Amino acid sequence: MKQLAQLIYQDMAPAYGVTEPGAIAYACALARAQVPQVEKIWLGVNSGIYKNAFTCAIPGTEEEGCAWAAALGALGGDAEKGLAALENLPEGVHAQAQALLEKGAVTVEMCRLAPEIFIEARVKGGGHRGVARLENTHTGLTYLEKDGVVLKNDPPSPQQQDPCQEICGYTLQELCQYVRQAPMEEFRFLEDALAMNQALLQAGEQENKLPLTRVLAGNRESILDEMTYLACGAIEARVRGASAPAMSLTGSGSHGILATMPLLGAAQKSGKSREELLRALALSCLVTIYIKEYSGRLSALCGCALAGGTGTACGLVLLFGGSDEQIALAVQNMAASLTGMICHGGNQGCALKARAGVQCAWDMSRLALQSLAVDSRHSILGSTPEKTMQNMGRIACPGMTHTEETILEILFEK
Repeated sequence: MKQLAQLIYQDMAPAYGVTEPGAIAYACALARAQVPQVEKIWLGVNSGIYKNAFTCAIPGTEEEGCAWAAALGALGGDAEKGLAALENLPEGVHAQAQALLEKGAVTVEMCRLAPEIFIEARVKGGGHRGVARLENTHTGLTYLEKDGVVLKNDPPSPQQQDPCQEICGYTLQELCQYVRQAPMEEFRFLEDALAMNQALLQAGEQENKLPLTRVLAGNRESILDEMTYLACGAIEARVRGASAPAMSLTGSGSHGILATMPLLGAAQKSGKSREELLRALALSCLVTIYIKEYSGRLSALCGCALAGGTGTACGLVLLFGGSDEQIALAVQNMAASLTGMICHGGNQGCALKARAGVQCAWDMSRLALQSLAVDSRHSILGSTPEKTMQNMGRIACPGMTHTEETILEILFEK
């Protein structure tokens, strides 16, 4: 089962700022590479991308939103950096982007209501045109065009949509057995995720971007307070535009943070070994990926709190010596308590949702460690943890499609 560690490794990627503005910038940088200069930008995105980037801060600037991400990406983005395309922008790019926006030369359209990722950037300049299209994943380039000449046309097929789909063939018990028994070396790469997310938190501290977290975490004396500070602090730093990347999971920096940082806090406060921590992190990431395979990458459900939170709850049970059966009970408890929290974009409220996810994960893991859980005959709970996680995903998609519509209607009214 070594491929499970590889699955996590391949799914993780540095993301500079919130993932959706980063993906927009990446697409625009790809399109810009096909033209000599930038005169006009058209951006078409699916509902999830539009919503998540709506008021999201652009790292290293005081700006936010889809149009700014598009302009900065086209004028100074580095496509070689993928989701970190906006890192270390050249001097003068901000002024150029502002001028382009003031001229009305950047158009943003929400062109489809769907959880599947879709970003198309069209950049014109000097009598030339470049087009780049991303689908299904934040860096999934499927189409590239220069002056009507198609350079790449690889539309996604059901078989190639997402390599993480293979996780659906495992049971939760198999995932637990794997993280308990696999050689430690298979999980060493998770140290990179911890280091990157800790550096993001430190950037937030230095740039004074943690006002909510500092109050929520209090004096950091308890395990829960430390979990809150590390997770919510990194997420708040990210959505407020701190100048450091996060290690994303399932295409989301917040998911990557919530699946890892609370466990770091719990392990440090309770004196757990590095091996115990890394094994708990691996389980957390695998459970997060499993749930997201059913909920979709972007939906009206807050995947950070629910998927990342459930991963953390399972990791906590493992960290504190729980059995496979108790890990399954943590899944049941999380589904019974937190399912239904909405996502209304990448913004400062994400830190508050993260706090709810962390606290719920802590409480539900404590219940599970006492072999207490809501019975599966109730609500959306399934007869197995796998069925429960699938049901959690169904609530998001297709269950909350109309919720997504309503959220977007409210955003359009602003």
